[in-house]
Amino acid sequence: MNPLRTEWIVAALWLLAGSIALALTNDYHALVLGTIACTAMVGIGLNVLMGLAGQTSLGHAAFYSLGAYTATILSMRLGLPYILAVVVAALVAGLAGALLSLPALRVKGPYLAMITIAFGYFVEQGIADWKDITGGWNGIMNIPSPSLWGLQLTAVHIAWIVFLLTALLIPAYSAFSRSRWGIVMRATRDSEVAAGSLGANLMAVRVVAFSLSAALTGVAGAFFATLNGFISPESFPFFQSITFLLVVMIGGVARASGPLVGALIVILLPEALSALAEYRLIFFGGLLLIVLLIAPNGMVGAASLLAQKFIKDKVALQRSSVATDISVWLSRKAPVSLSIRGMGIAFGGNKALSGVTIDVQGGRITSLIGPNGAGKTTLLNLVTGFYAPGEGEFQLGDKRLTGLAGYQIGRSQITRTFQTSQLFDGMTVAENVYFGLLQGRMLNTNIGEHAWQTCEQLLSFVGFAGSVNTQAGELAHVDRRLVEIARALAARPAMLLLDEPAAGLSGEEKKQLAEILKKISAMHIGVFIIEHDMALVMSISDQIHVLDGGKLIATGSPMEIRGNARVKAAYLGEGGAKFLTHVAQLGSGTRLQQHDVLVLTNISANYGAADVLLGVNLTVRQGETAAVLGANGAGKSTLMRVIAGLHKGFKGSVAFAGRDISNVPAHKIAAMGLVMVPEGRQVFTELSVQDNIEIGAHSRGGLSRAQLDRLYEMFPKLRVIRARRAGLLSGGEQQMLALARGLAASPTMMLLDEPSLGLAPAIVEDLFIKLADLRKSGMTLLLVDQMADMAMALSDRASLLSAGETIFSGTPQALKESGCLDQAYLG
Repeated sequence: MNPLRTEWIVAALWLLAGSIALALTNDYHALVLGTIACTAMVGIGLNVLMGLAGQTSLGHAAFYSLGAYTATILSMRLGLPYILAVVVAALVAGLAGALLSLPALRVKGPYLAMITIAFGYFVEQGIADWKDITGGWNGIMNIPSPSLWGLQLTAVHIAWIVFLLTALLIPAYSAFSRSRWGIVMRATRDSEVAAGSLGANLMAVRVVAFSLSAALTGVAGAFFATLNGFISPESFPFFQSITFLLVVMIGGVARASGPLVGALIVILLPEALSALAEYRLIFFGGLLLIVLLIAPNGMVGAASLLAQKFIKDKVALQRSSVATDISVWLSRKAPVSLSIRGMGIAFGGNKALSGVTIDVQGGRITSLIGPNGAGKTTLLNLVTGFYAPGEGEFQLGDKRLTGLAGYQIGRSQITRTFQTSQLFDGMTVAENVYFGLLQGRMLNTNIGEHAWQTCEQLLSFVGFAGSVNTQAGELAHVDRRLVEIARALAARPAMLLLDEPAAGLSGEEKKQLAEILKKISAMHIGVFIIEHDMALVMSISDQIHVLDGGKLIATGSPMEIRGNARVKAAYLGEGGAKFLTHVAQLGSGTRLQQHDVLVLTNISANYGAADVLLGVNLTVRQGETAAVLGANGAGKSTLMRVIAGLHKGFKGSVAFAGRDISNVPAHKIAAMGLVMVPEGRQVFTELSVQDNIEIGAHSRGGLSRAQLDRLYEMFPKLRVIRARRAGLLSGGEQQMLALARGLAASPTMMLLDEPSLGLAPAIVEDLFIKLADLRKSGMTLLLVDQMADMAMALSDRASLLSAGETIFSGTPQALKESGCLDQAYLG
């Protein structure tokens, strides 16, 4: 059944039930029924804010009171006609909502809730202090019943009018949710980042959402005042805002008829429990808690999910018999190039990018590659407006884009996809692509009369074969990638930017992606791609740029990049002379190798439907150092997480010290002596250096003074800064701290995941010297690191992963001679 038709049926039943109840009631029950209707109206208004725009408010009692006082003062004291007074009340509340929306641009979540709470107290105190107009805490008494066309309205009449308005708001909300404005709001709710990159002006969206929500609440407040005949600041306590929030949550967020159910429960339950006297609030709270536990999506949400099991609801698109040639529609008359000049940015003291100059030609596929931490995604974020560049500029064709807001760049023929797909999960596939057509605009959007058909054809163009009415949150990984590309193409870009689009795809799916990208570039659309799959990059790229350490180190064709010595050094590393000399002086060290410490058997793992590891086998013996190498996305970090107990649901077995630890929790694995130093350091930033180290020894009962001194002897710089907060340390200092924290647990074996990531070469060399000393002492190490040459110089054996599979296992020297490294890292 069509959802809008369903809402009309619900509205009719609501109005019919209300009319019958009002016809058989007295004045008190009319007041209760009218309060239910007023509360439902507020709930619908709050649902615009919460359900569509994704914003939370705990200050709606303030809008309620503004509507009540405005309508009462204008009609009772200034003689304004009641209908006009209600309209002005809506405008006043709506204006207050617009003003309150401005702080929402800077804060979200609990901070936004706190601002709305503060706004509520501000309004309450303002009403109380403005005694000459509002009557202060004494309030306004004996509010007269209004007349309409000569008829004196009673409480029953007012209640019926509110029931009628609420009934009309149910299908109106449903229609608004599916309108252009509703789609833009829902997109910002699901992913502000993606919506902004495609042209949504978050300020405009939130101003509209807050204003509409507040205006409806103001109207409800005006009728509430008339029904009660008396208002004071105590009529609109903070608890009233919580009640309104419960109405939406219990009924169902983003459900058109949810506030009706919520209002009935929230208003009628206390009435039904009135015989319990002072205990009724306890029972009321308990019953609400039970409802929320049983139906976290609300009562209407739970009913809808139940109905979907029996009814397959097919929502037809607005199809047209007129066909759109999507290739012609997408194609550009001439290619337009993206010019990036001297781009740079620093985060704190870290220079993420410096002096990067790149030309991305329209109608060609240009790839941007580099090791982890090179600054690739940062560059994409700069040219799409997420960051403001510290230096340099960029332009598309003749249009300078530097300094524009993200949504303005999104409307300037540059669109993008994301490393982790950013679909609007609460919307259908068709609505996701439709948003791309709108480019986030709520007004002045000429998208043509066959827009929905264009959406379908774009999805077919990228190879999406599923139902366009499927919720995006239910899609498989590959379909999410395809829909995201279709959505970006819907904006008819001159330049399409893609951040790791092949991540998690199978071999066949990558071939499909390659063909799509070639078709797009053939339409004079520039394709600028960040990708770690070197086979894909080398097969589709017309030109490749290489970043390392935030600087451009090479530009050329795939063949030129393959043979570039600087590129090989960036991916495979250049062994530091001091480190290599130190390793040679240390010799082989203690090599017990009496037994196997770690044995991995046929390990397979995935994230959702995306396979990351496929039948990996690995053995590390006592006192041995083993390296696991491979290009970005090969599955190295996932393998480390499997061993450490941080990735569940894998297949195969992990044995440590002769014990199967496949199903052992991570904290117990660490207590057994298998300790991981994670990628990115992950120190406890709010704690001191010494506190971090001592937490590392938690599983073994703490550190003695002598043990702490030994760690400080190994890392003398940490002794000097032991009282400093860890979040204030440099990257090299944090890495030393992470290593010391791991050693504090007195491990039998250490897992080191990308310890050199983001560190300067001199610091990397010093770090590897520390690791060489650990190796010499007989510590068993399993090392994953992008500095392949240094990792191999440190190791007794090496394994090479590619697309989750082991393609080589043996000595480091044999790996160097095999040629597999160049193939794995550079395609």
